[in-house]
Amino acid sequence: MRTADIRQRFLDYFAARGHSVVPSAPLPTPDPTLLFVNAGMVPFKPYFAGEAAPRWDRATSVQKCVRTLDIEEVGKTTRHGSFFQMNGNFSFGDYFKEEAIAFAWDLSVKPQTEGGYGLDPERIWVTVHHSDTESRGIWREVAGLPDARIVARGDEDNFWSMGVPGPCGPCSELYYDRGPALGREGGPAVDEDRYMEFWNLVFMQYERGEGPGKSGYPILGELPRRNIDTGMGLERMATLLQGKDNLYETDEIRPVLDRAAELAGVRYGADAGADVRLRVVADHVRTALMLLADGTAPGNEGRGYVLRRILRRSVRSMRQLGFHDPALPELLPVARDRMAPGYPDVVESFARISDQAYGEEDAFRATLRQGTTVLDTAVAEVRRGGGRSLPGAQAFLLHDTYGFPIDLTLEMAAEQGVEVDREGFTALMNAQRERARADARARKSGGAADTSALRAILDAHGPTDWRAWEGLTTESRVLALLGPEGPAPVARTGDIVSVVLDRTPFYAESGGQDSDAGLLSGASAEAEVVDVQRPLPGLVVHRVRITAGELAVDDSVHAAVDPEWRLGARQAHSGTHVLHAALREVLGPTALQSGSYNRPGYLRLDFPWRGALSPAVRSEVEEAANRALRRDLPVGVRWMPLPEAKQLGALALFDETYGEKVRVVEIGGAWSRELCGGTHVEHAAQIGTVALTSESSVGAGMRRLEAAVGIEGFGYLARERDLVARIAEQLGAPRAELPEKIAGLLDRLKAADRENARLKAQAVSARAGDLAGRAADAGGTLVVAHTLDGAADEARALALAVRDRLPQGRPGIAAVATTSGGLVVAVNAAAREAGRHAGALVKEVLGGRGGGSADVAQGGGVPAADLTALLADLPRRIAAG
Repeated sequence: MRTADIRQRFLDYFAARGHSVVPSAPLPTPDPTLLFVNAGMVPFKPYFAGEAAPRWDRATSVQKCVRTLDIEEVGKTTRHGSFFQMNGNFSFGDYFKEEAIAFAWDLSVKPQTEGGYGLDPERIWVTVHHSDTESRGIWREVAGLPDARIVARGDEDNFWSMGVPGPCGPCSELYYDRGPALGREGGPAVDEDRYMEFWNLVFMQYERGEGPGKSGYPILGELPRRNIDTGMGLERMATLLQGKDNLYETDEIRPVLDRAAELAGVRYGADAGADVRLRVVADHVRTALMLLADGTAPGNEGRGYVLRRILRRSVRSMRQLGFHDPALPELLPVARDRMAPGYPDVVESFARISDQAYGEEDAFRATLRQGTTVLDTAVAEVRRGGGRSLPGAQAFLLHDTYGFPIDLTLEMAAEQGVEVDREGFTALMNAQRERARADARARKSGGAADTSALRAILDAHGPTDWRAWEGLTTESRVLALLGPEGPAPVARTGDIVSVVLDRTPFYAESGGQDSDAGLLSGASAEAEVVDVQRPLPGLVVHRVRITAGELAVDDSVHAAVDPEWRLGARQAHSGTHVLHAALREVLGPTALQSGSYNRPGYLRLDFPWRGALSPAVRSEVEEAANRALRRDLPVGVRWMPLPEAKQLGALALFDETYGEKVRVVEIGGAWSRELCGGTHVEHAAQIGTVALTSESSVGAGMRRLEAAVGIEGFGYLARERDLVARIAEQLGAPRAELPEKIAGLLDRLKAADRENARLKAQAVSARAGDLAGRAADAGGTLVVAHTLDGAADEARALALAVRDRLPQGRPGIAAVATTSGGLVVAVNAAAREAGRHAGALVKEVLGGRGGGSADVAQGGGVPAADLTALLADLPRRIAAG
C-alpha cells in the first residue's frame, strides 16, 4: 500500500465517523517557541490549552512535521527522520478513552478490503500508564488483549503534558511485533526496534501545575472538558504495511536513496558508513523539498538556517560518497515525484523550489572552496604554535561568517590531526541562539516579561475586541498592566509597560505590516503607543510609554490611532500587494513573495529568483505597479471558505495560519488576489506612487525589492530629480545627454588609468633593472633585499620584476618589504632547484607570519622597523644556510 494511500485511508476512516478533515498546517509555525510544526497536535494547541474555542467537536488531519534537534543522528537509526507525517484524530470534549481505543484498534486490524490496515491482531502490543487501570480494562474489553500484551510503564513513557502548566494526562501506545529477526522477545519494554511504536493515544484529563521535566509537578485536578489527541506515524505505518525493515526503504524515500547511490557509484547495504550518508541524503532532500514548498527560504537565522543546514548536509554527504557534481538537480525531482500524490503543491511550485535549492547548492560549493582555505590556514597556525586544538572561536567564525558546518570543521580538522574545542564552539552557538530567542520572546510578548501572566489575562477576560478594520478610535478599559517584573497595578510618567485593553483599534504587527502608532488618553494619564503585538491568539498587547500622569488597571481610556500613520501603513501594505502582482506580471508566477515588511512610506518584498534584475526589468516592474495606480484599480475585501479562496487563485503567505473562513484582499479583481489580514486603501490611486529604491540579494536564489511609497515615494523621486539637475549643471550638459557625457568621462578616466599603469610598469622595470644589477652574492645565490614605500601589490610587482631580471642560470632571490610591514619574496627556477622555497623564506624572516608557494610568497604582521633589520640580514641568512 502506497504511503499516499495509507494517508487517505486514515482521513476517510475518521471522516466517516463524524470527524472534520483539517488540512495540514504549513510547516513554519506562528508559535514563537517553535520554528516548525513538530507534532500533529501543534495546530490544535490553542484549543487544548484553552486559548481559543474549538471549531469542531472532533477532527482528523495528516500533519507535516519537522524535527531537527538531533539532526546529526539522522541516518544512524532506521526509525527517525527530520521530516515526517503524523496522522491524528482529535476530540475536544466529545468522546474519550473508550472510543479512541476502539477507533485505533478497529482501523489497525480491519481487513484492507474493508478500509482498514489489516495488521495481525496477535502481533499488536500496547502500553498504558501504570495508574491507568481504566485504559487497561478497555483494551481487554475492546481488543480482547491479554494482560501479557498490555505493558504498564511510568511517567517518562506514558504520561503527556506540554511541559508547562496546563492540560496533561496518561497515554496509551500501540506497538507491532516485527519478528525475531529484528530483536529480542519480550515486548516494547525490552526492544523497541523489534516492537515498533506506530500509534500514540493521549488522554487529556488532568490539569498540571508548575514543575520541571516529565514528572514531579503537581496534578491540580480534572479538566472541565476531557480531550483526545492521537498520533500515528505515517512513515512507520508505511514501513509495516510495505514489509520494509526501516522507513528509508518505503516508497516515498527509497527512490531518492537509490538515485543517490547510483550517482555515487555505491551499493546500499554494502558499507555501513556509506549507508548512513545515503540515508542522510534521502531524508534531507525530502525535508528540504517540503520546507521550500511551504515557503521557507535558505538563510542565516531561524527557519532559513535550518533549511540551509539541511541542504548543505545533503550536498556534503554526496561529496563524502565521492560525487562532486551538482547533486540536487538529480535528486530533488525524484523526491518531488514521490511526494506529489499526497502534496500536489510540490509540483505546482517546483520551479520556485528548484530555483532556490539549486542556487543554495551553487553557493555552498563556493563556500566549501573558501571555507576550506580558511580552515587550512587556521589549522596550520595551530600546528605551528605546537597546539593540537582549534579554538572554539575559530570554529564559530567558520560557521557564522563562512557558513562552514561544524561537522565539516570537525571532520577536516581531524584529517589533519587537530581537534576542535567543541565546548567553546557550543557555548558561542548557545549564546547566539539565546540572544535570538530572547529577542523573539520580547518582541512577540509585546515586551511583557511573563507569558504565563498574559495567558492568565486571556483566561480571565477572553479575547481582545479588535476593531482595527472598523475605525481609528475606541473607548476602552485597561484590563492589565505588565512591567519587566510582571503585573503591576499602576504605571507612572516615564514608565514603559505593556497594556491590555478590552477593545482596541490598533493594528498588531502581522502579515508583514508594522504595528500602528498612536495615543491612549484618560482622565489622569496619557501614553504613547510604540508597539502592538499579538503574543497569544486573540490577545492584543500594547507597548506604551507613559508621557503624563498615572495609568492604572480599570482606567477608562480613549484609544486613538495616529491617522497619518495608519494612512501611510495602508498605502504601504496595498503597495506591497501591487508590487507583488506587478512582479508576477513581468517575471511570471514563480516570482512568489516569500517575505515582506511594510511601514508608512516604505516596503520591501523578498522573492525567489536567480540573478539580479536588469535595470530594464526593474523599470518594467515599477511601471506595471504604477500603471495599476494610474488605472485606480478598486480594492475589495471578501470573506470566504479557504477552499473557495484557493479555487479562486488567492495567494497565501506560507507562515500565516488561516481559519475555515479567510479574508481575501483583491486589487483589480484577479490581478491581485491574496489572503491578508492587513489594512488597505479603498482604491489603488490612494497609494500615490511606488518608487523602487533598490534590488539586492538576500541569499542564494533570493532577491529583495525595496520601494518608497506615497508621499515618501514622491519625496524620493524629487531628490533623484534634484540630484540629476546638480550633475547636469556641474557637467554643463542637458539632462538627456548625461549618459553619453558620463560615459565619455569614464572612458577618459580608464584611458588615464591605463596610461598611469603603463608608466608605473616602466618605473618598476627601470627600478627592477637597477636593483638586479646591485644584487648581493650570498654564497653563490644572488639576493636583492629592498624596502618600498608603497602598497602590497606594488611590492609584489617589483619582487617579480627583480627576480626576472636576475641571471636565470644562477640562483636568485628578490625580497621586497613595504614601510607598512608587508613582505614579498620571489624565487627563480635555479634557486628552487637549489632547495630554496619562497614560502619558507617568508616564514623564516617573519617568524611564521605568512607563507605561500615555492616561487612567490608574502606575509606581514611585523613592525616596519623590525622588518627593515630582518631584511638587511637576509643575505647573511642565505649565505649561512
